[in-house]
Amino acid sequence: MLRKQCVKVTAPGALRNLSSSCALRAAQESKKKRASKKDASEVNYGALSKAQKAFLDRLIRVDQAGELGANYIYNGQYTVLASRYPHLRPVLQHMWDQEVHHHNTFNRLQTQRRVRPSLLTPLWKLGAFGMGAGTSLLSKEAAMACTVAVETVIGNHYNQQLRVLMNQYNVHVYDKKTGEPLDASQIKSSAECSPEISQLKELVSQFRDEELEHLDTAVEHDAEKAVPYILLTEAIKLMCKGAIWTAERI
Repeated sequence: MLRKQCVKVTAPGALRNLSSSCALRAAQESKKKRASKKDASEVNYGALSKAQKAFLDRLIRVDQAGELGANYIYNGQYTVLASRYPHLRPVLQHMWDQEVHHHNTFNRLQTQRRVRPSLLTPLWKLGAFGMGAGTSLLSKEAAMACTVAVETVIGNHYNQQLRVLMNQYNVHVYDKKTGEPLDASQIKSSAECSPEISQLKELVSQFRDEELEHLDTAVEHDAEKAVPYILLTEAIKLMCKGAIWTAERI
């Protein structure tokens, strides 16, 4: 004699409640995982490699030299143009003040990391002041064209440095209490690289944006009316690239 098998059928409403319960539980677990991720104050960072340290030294050396040069370029421009074109004084002073801030910042970083400055510092000062004053003596348009050329090269240079800092500075991260290694899923995104590298990325990004603002300001003040614009800007770009290459190494 066959027995009838009873099949328990779950009502649609119960299925919906079960689905909602599972979704809620998953959301709570996800939130718990996010909340348990370590921040920078809870972790230690592994040591940088020799190549990473060497790049940071070159970055600070060349950027300190570059901002020193920019400081003296605007010094030369202000010396010549401020009396001839009083309406340009606040514009030039604003850009110059920012360059002084950039230079002071890299001076501080250079001291903190004990990075040797460029051995050609006296040459950078003389050449930069001569470039700023010389183009200003040609015309205010030539001075602004000089700014366009210099800031174009510096903006690209900062972009290259940012790419390296973002892509080549991942180090091992350890739990500060236990010493156990942590993977990316266990730490907050803000803690993926050390505070030192994070700060450096922020500084380079900020300074790049300010340099590009100087470029836009120069274009607004008739840089492209300089004669001969193309020849002048390309020659200055070439000199700046040569100075960057040299300052990284000497």
